[in-house]
Amino acid sequence: MARLLLLRSSLLFFLVVSMCFVEVSLAGGEGSLQPNQCAAACNYRCSATSHQKPCLFFCNKCCAKCLCVPSGTYGHKEECPCYNNWTTEEGKPKCP
Repeated sequence: MARLLLLRSSLLFFLVVSMCFVEVSLAGGEGSLQPNQCAAACNYRCSATSHQKPCLFFCNKCCAKCLCVPSGTYGHKEECPCYNNWTTEEGKPKCP
């Protein structure tokens, strides 16, 4: 019985660790893109906004500097610290 419990616990631990690894590896991270990949990443990042032109302009500008675009169409900026921390002179986020 104890052996079965240990096996279950080990399997659960392995599953949780594997899920964390997959999430981190899919997120990319700073410097994870090549400059020629920015356009496609920004097209997806800006696909859900009604402000396409400014979103694409600033996303591409940020990607060129940081070589990273956060996953998804909103949020997740913690995946790219450079992208997240670049601000305007007024202190507002520069990158969408």
